[in-house]
Amino acid sequence: MPRRFVLPLVLLCGLAIFVWGLGSTGLVDETPPLFAASARAMAHTGDWLIPRVNGLPRYDKPPLVYWLMGLAYALPGQPQWDPLGTWAARLPSALSTVALMLVLASTLLRWPQPLASGRSPSDSQAVITAITAALAFALSPLVLIWSRVAVSDALLTGLLGAVLLLFWRCYAGAGRCWLAWVLLGLAVLAKGPVAVVLAGITLTGFGFWQRDLTGLARRLRPWPGLGITAVVALPWYGLAALVEGRPFIESFFGYHNLQRFTGVVNNHLQPWWFFLPVLLVGALPFTPLLLAGLSTAARTGLAPQPAELSLQRYAACWLLAVLLFFTLAATKLPSYWIPATPAAGVLIALAAQQRPGRWLLGSTAVLQAVLAVALAAADRWVPLINEPELPTLPAELLASGLLMRAAVCFGVALLAAVLLRAQRGWLLAQQLAMATFVVAALQPLVGLGDRVRQQPLRRIAAAAVAARRAGEPLAMVGILKPSLHFYTDQVVIYEGVQPNGPLNLNDRLLREQRRQQRPTPPTADASVLVVIDQRTAQLPHWQGLPHQHLATEGLFSLWRVPRQALDRWALGLREQGLPAPDWQLPRPERY
Repeated sequence: MPRRFVLPLVLLCGLAIFVWGLGSTGLVDETPPLFAASARAMAHTGDWLIPRVNGLPRYDKPPLVYWLMGLAYALPGQPQWDPLGTWAARLPSALSTVALMLVLASTLLRWPQPLASGRSPSDSQAVITAITAALAFALSPLVLIWSRVAVSDALLTGLLGAVLLLFWRCYAGAGRCWLAWVLLGLAVLAKGPVAVVLAGITLTGFGFWQRDLTGLARRLRPWPGLGITAVVALPWYGLAALVEGRPFIESFFGYHNLQRFTGVVNNHLQPWWFFLPVLLVGALPFTPLLLAGLSTAARTGLAPQPAELSLQRYAACWLLAVLLFFTLAATKLPSYWIPATPAAGVLIALAAQQRPGRWLLGSTAVLQAVLAVALAAADRWVPLINEPELPTLPAELLASGLLMRAAVCFGVALLAAVLLRAQRGWLLAQQLAMATFVVAALQPLVGLGDRVRQQPLRRIAAAAVAARRAGEPLAMVGILKPSLHFYTDQVVIYEGVQPNGPLNLNDRLLREQRRQQRPTPPTADASVLVVIDQRTAQLPHWQGLPHQHLATEGLFSLWRVPRQALDRWALGLREQGLPAPDWQLPRPERY
């Protein structure tokens, strides 16, 4: 394939995998609706400084992803061409990944890395390696999930990945790297100081391994560069601290950064080795190639390499920097591994560029076979799925035939692995089969899941909007779904299944004040709309509450509860000895 076709092909694959059908499904609870609602509120109110959701400031992430989403929400006619509101929310994540695919491919296309024999690869080998690196990154299970979700992880990965690749390109002789420092500032605006920390660990480790820390610093000029990064990132932090004061400083820096690293947040406690299996799963089904790439990098020894031939060593430092930093962090989530996936894509592609041994070919084929057989045998294990929120999922999965379609795609990948073996393009053929799986099976499966899980919630939200009287508050109790706030576009009072939930709800209606909600007395004509799930409705502290049933969709019912009836009900529960209202106790993740 001529070199001029490489980037268009990568772009086409990226758009098909990540942008096609992006707005055809609703938001998945619980975090994406918080991002989307905050961004939409920015567009509607014109307050672009502090993200706000459900009437409260949202300090957990910097504003860049909200700004990008908000720009799409501000486009004319957005509700007509994006009726679910998900295209606008997901587009920054999808385009960030597509852009990083192009940077990966262009880097390997311009700087082909040597074969095991020390020879330069042929032109066709360089082309194939460039494409396979982009696809190895894109087809990581973690990237496939988070690049079509309305959160900031893919944006951070796209920006930080571009920064680190531009740093290496500068080291390899591609001129000044001011653009990398600008993008690093944007990465800090995407998810905070972690971008600078990961870049610093990567560059320091690589500099020591190369025995050229001074030369690396001379090329990158870190002090002027960090000045550029600070000029891009710090103004927003300064303004936010000035306007919001201590609550912003304590929440963003104290809770969402320092405490996440030093303590366990939201019960995300995991063993120290948590990211080792995540490393393996995140590269499926090409995990053997990733391990081979790491092993090859380790075998290069400690001697310096020519700068333009050191990309494999650099990618290993990048991956290990993410592994080290988040292993040391007390709070661990699978999404924290995503910044390492571009490095994994480079290592996988460079391992495939060498003449693979039988164990490498065989183990990769075995993984493809396991996936193909497991999907083909779906009728054996799908009926065992027992999810109360998705009671019809097993039957609909089997009836759709999508799992068998997925099995065929993995079967084709297996066939390519067996027939091509060590020939050029053996990995690319498997990747194209997997890309077909994403478009032909995975995306429709997501649509099926959305229809079963989220469509009832959208319908109950529509029923609440249609039934709501002027000034009538809305609450959700039991199973808590932030997407209810997103789809109704009004403040929702959330209370869980705790026994004093009715007391909290009644007290909050009487006393709580936030944007778009004011305390109101329980007058004779006052009422509150309550969305409640079936299980919660059967609990003793909710069962028997006087109400008017308005609608039922899936697990959820919509009640209209007279305020005076709720007030009497809460008083009765209090007299029975239930705990007093505790809604004012600090709950950092409260919607």
